Amino acid sequence: MSWLTASPAASWPFEEIVLFDFEFYQPGGELPYVLCLVARGLRSGRVVRLWRDSLVSATGPPFSTGPETLWVAYFSSADAGCFLELGWPLPQKVLDLFSEFRVATNGLPTPCGNGLLGALTYYGLSGMAAQEKASMRALALRGSIYTEGEQRMLLDYCKSDTTALEQLLRAMAPTIDLARGLLRGRFMNAVARMERVGVPIDTDSLATLRELWPEIQGELIARIDQDYGVYEGLSFRRDRFEMYLRRNGIPWPRLPSGALSLTEEDFRDQTRAYAVLRPLHEARIALAQMRRLGLEIGADGRNRVLMSPFASKTGRNQPSNSKFIFGPATWVRFLIRPSPGWGLAYIDFSQEEFAIAGALSEDRNMMEAYANGDPYLSLAILAGAAPPGATKESHGAIRERFKTMTLAVQYGGGVGLIALRTGLPEAYARELLRHHQRGFSRYWEWSEAVLNYGSLKGHLDTVFGWRLHVTADPHRALGPNPRSLVNFPTQGNGAEVLRLACIFATEAGIRVCCPVHDALLIEAPLEQLDEAIAVTRRAMADASKIVLNGFEIRTDVKIIRFPARFSDPRGTRMWDTVWQIIRERQR
Repeated sequence: MSWLTASPAASWPFEEIVLFDFEFYQPGGELPYVLCLVARGLRSGRVVRLWRDSLVSATGPPFSTGPETLWVAYFSSADAGCFLELGWPLPQKVLDLFSEFRVATNGLPTPCGNGLLGALTYYGLSGMAAQEKASMRALALRGSIYTEGEQRMLLDYCKSDTTALEQLLRAMAPTIDLARGLLRGRFMNAVARMERVGVPIDTDSLATLRELWPEIQGELIARIDQDYGVYEGLSFRRDRFEMYLRRNGIPWPRLPSGALSLTEEDFRDQTRAYAVLRPLHEARIALAQMRRLGLEIGADGRNRVLMSPFASKTGRNQPSNSKFIFGPATWVRFLIRPSPGWGLAYIDFSQEEFAIAGALSEDRNMMEAYANGDPYLSLAILAGAAPPGATKESHGAIRERFKTMTLAVQYGGGVGLIALRTGLPEAYARELLRHHQRGFSRYWEWSEAVLNYGSLKGHLDTVFGWRLHVTADPHRALGPNPRSLVNFPTQGNGAEVLRLACIFATEAGIRVCCPVHDALLIEAPLEQLDEAIAVTRRAMADASKIVLNGFEIRTDVKIIRFPARFSDPRGTRMWDTVWQIIRERQR
């Protein structure tokens, strides 16, 4: 108590500050099975230790969840999930020391990781030995009947975590931006709501796919490869692929050795520029991922995964690619299917990165181009490459080049990357870049200022305080290109927009299945679906206006009503081919 009196936390406007920790076990895809809770009131000195039977029979949490009480946890979305499982109201004010630790160290080395022990070590504090902590977690994950002695051990383990939380709060309080920290804690509550809903999956089709995959993959590759000729059996041949690229005049990134680079990132980027490669890309991913496709599906047929909030440097979520339905190749998403009587809506921000870059830089030409509905064509017209009144149908090829160039520029790319993405000679790529620089001169002044600020000040911040610490070598902050720093404000504030949208939508009672980069997947009974879509779109519009000082990002909607399933044009051919082969096998 003495440290609290002398700490900045003493002035925080709360009657009580509660440190709390649950223990639970949660098999993949399932809801948590709550074992115990320890909660400590820092101001009152009150300590509560509750085992499962007392938790289940309780009418509510042991401390108030109103605005007068601050609840402090580490990775609080997991604890909020226990609140929801118990039917308790979520705390209105949450400070999550995990997200605050990420803000304090994002971009800096954290030698012992981002877990509670890693944070304690970072601040020179002691905690339970890693080996002992692992044994306690193993005991919790056992999930069977516990003796009285084991119950005491797990409760003591919870209590030790609240003691560690107190040490960490004492160390971190002087640098915590409370208002923004509470906003991040509010998002962690939204994460718990979304993780609880999960994504409805066609489990019958998934079971068939898993059972027959070893038998059909050879035939699948043979059919897809008819257009490419780059496989030998199930083996992708680099030399054949190089011959295919030469025949079709498709440029490709290379390694320092001169060999083709076959990284997933390069394949993904080139596929965006050359749609003809999509089926081949999907086939490569399928061969790599289906062997270990570990989608976490609960007994109720829902894909539930840890969303891993604040895991990326830009503050975005990073759920497991193998466990999350949106992680594998796009054709696997066709397994998403609403329950009978229900519908899904995939609501995504339209051309979000362009809109954010224009609003943050206050480039009037960019904002007007976005408001016109097609910023890439607007730039082409502004540059004189297309006449006034040009449309996507009349000047599609020109529009596509300006789109590819614009996205490359916003990722910090120069002439070389533009040439690679567009397939144009560098002289033409240089001219495209000049058009962008002339048309959006204010954006270029701003982007240069961002680079200089980050390099000189040692950090970049989003509107709501998500910080990227720039190391002594700015080349390493986000990648090998120093201009990649310029992309942080766009990506970081895009993450802020989506977090606010998740907060507003879930607090409005919308069943958000999951966030997907710049989109939300929601579900509702069919008779309520239109209203749920309207509420969600308002939430997303409000979120964008708050982050971008009144500038609104448009949203697009894709609706899936039972018995239809989710679809994605990029994966259609692969999905259709897979099921054509399966049907042939089943005849």
